[in-house]
Amino acid sequence: MVTRRVDLRSDTVTKPTEKMRAAMANAEVDDDVLGYDPTAARLESEMARIMGKEAALFVPSGTMANLICVLTHCQIRGSEVILGDYSHIHIYENGGISTIGGVHPRTVKNNEDGTMDINLIEEAIRDPSFEICYPTTRLICLENSHAHSGGRCLSAEYTDQVGELAKKYGLKLHIDGARIFNASVALGVPVHRLVQAADSVTACLSKGLGAPAGTIIAGSKPFIAKAKILRKTLGGAMRQVGVICAAALVALEENVAKLESDHKKAKILAEGINNIKGLKVDLASVETNIVYFDILEDLGITEEKLFKNLEAYGVLVMPEGPRKKLSLAVSQVKMVAFEASKTMILTV
Repeated sequence: MVTRRVDLRSDTVTKPTEKMRAAMANAEVDDDVLGYDPTAARLESEMARIMGKEAALFVPSGTMANLICVLTHCQIRGSEVILGDYSHIHIYENGGISTIGGVHPRTVKNNEDGTMDINLIEEAIRDPSFEICYPTTRLICLENSHAHSGGRCLSAEYTDQVGELAKKYGLKLHIDGARIFNASVALGVPVHRLVQAADSVTACLSKGLGAPAGTIIAGSKPFIAKAKILRKTLGGAMRQVGVICAAALVALEENVAKLESDHKKAKILAEGINNIKGLKVDLASVETNIVYFDILEDLGITEEKLFKNLEAYGVLVMPEGPRKKLSLAVSQVKMVAFEASKTMILTV
């Protein structure tokens, strides 16, 4: 019988700490829809400082945050955004930029490290002289860290190059920074430097940082003013939102430093899995807190069967489609290693 569960499905399954809960209970609040909630304002000010931007805005989720940013940059329907074919915005956000915003996605192949070749990005930019047929390119989107590449980190230098390309053609650059703090810790580079070239950036508070909900958008003051209107349009404006923001402030204070430990545990887990016959991890790809591993044909077990074996022992992981691949995410939890051939769970 399973007496303890280890949930490695995602870094979104963190739980608020007691200090977070106390901060939520005692949060100073007001009506943020009417213009000002003091705790929300404090969080937004702090996140703007961390990201090196003029202003910031709290929204309920990362999906809404990215949608708001794309729509704010692409206010004319039929605009086009260039983004990676394995990017979160393109794959996992319900096609919102097109279904709600009328924005056309133009994908460029993501490399294994989450980047896109600069020359391919440039080739994807539409010729404005043929606008009678082409949509108008207005935005480039990057993702840092890049989840579908295994949590790989984009360097400040690479992002600068994309930023220069955007400026050359009069485009905007948005960074989906859902795990930007993971990238910052892994690279040893401050967040504001990683997003310096961006016109807008998002940062999730409810993944590795462990707050119960919320994402921050950061950018210029005029950009945030427009984003705030869209937040209301999409139903994301909330009243006494300081109750949630109070937990996020604790997360910033206490949990950013813990991400380094998450990364070390992910590496240990990846190395352990790689020693199991029939399972394979690209160890070079494990830069932050996400581990992908492949199930080799000679193991003689399906993804579904391995998934259920692990679940029977209280270990939850995330299947990654039909390619015999599973993913794990580490976030301040005790790690386990498993020996698949014997179907054993060993605590480390």
